[in-house]
Amino acid sequence: MGELPSSVLFCCDHNSTRSPMAEGMMKHFYGTGCYVQSVGVKSELEVDGFTIAVMAEMGIDLSRHKVRSFDQLREWGDDLSAFDLVIALSPASQRQALELTRVYHLEVEYWHIMDPTGIGETREAKLSAYRQTREQIRSRMIDRFGPPNA
Repeated sequence: MGELPSSVLFCCDHNSTRSPMAEGMMKHFYGTGCYVQSVGVKSELEVDGFTIAVMAEMGIDLSRHKVRSFDQLREWGDDLSAFDLVIALSPASQRQALELTRVYHLEVEYWHIMDPTGIGETREAKLSAYRQTREQIRSRMIDRFGPPNA
């Protein structure tokens, strides 16, 4: 279990499911003690409706989450070098993060987190897959940063 960094960037493929879950949980669990953002390799999707639903079950509102890419991160005023830690939640985002951070001295971690999109035929089966992803992130986060403040 490590201590809380001053800033964390979560990344995944589209910034519509896994990384918004992680961003929302990190902010909810640890408050303002850590600056948290999330991005995707691509940003052509909106935040996933099932993601919004399973996070609402925890009291976390992601309905206003704005999907953005690594490129948009810079355009919107956040510099990658300002983050202490980048946590990649997909292989593609890990490759992108390592490529973009090779000139910076910052840590990139990879958390193997299931992509729930496309899993399940019924609404309940889909929600179950998204809950499983949410719980994987929650478990990794608590293992890495300690018990939540909230």
